[in-house]
Amino acid sequence: MTNLNSVELLEKIFNKSYEELSGQDLRITRVRVPGKEVSFAHIVTPNDDSVYRNLGLHIGVHEGEDHTGETIGLIRFTPWEAVVPAADIAIKAADISIGFMDRFCGSLIITGGLSQVETAVKEVVRFFGEELGFDTPEVHKS
Repeated sequence: MTNLNSVELLEKIFNKSYEELSGQDLRITRVRVPGKEVSFAHIVTPNDDSVYRNLGLHIGVHEGEDHTGETIGLIRFTPWEAVVPAADIAIKAADISIGFMDRFCGSLIITGGLSQVETAVKEVVRFFGEELGFDTPEVHKS
């Protein structure tokens, strides 16, 4: 893609109508329309309990639980509501717990043993890619 200056961009967008619009105040608005995408899928096994505390995995319904040593799966979706069926798929795919889910920003955090979290994350990504036609990333692990 070539870099266009503002005049070239307007000429390209409005084609022949640009001459008629010349001299008028124009406003261009950029809008992001979320697509069907799993934008992030990562598996991590932290060894410091501060990670779990900073993710809030010790409060609310998890109050008093110690998740130290558990694997964490992180997945991000658009549209954001996709997190609800993703949580359902993850729970049905493996013996994991939902650490956090937010249907307003599309974030899902799951916890459990390494093989279980890995199975759940991979199944969620597979399902969304193959069954629902979402764009999906590779699942990364650290």
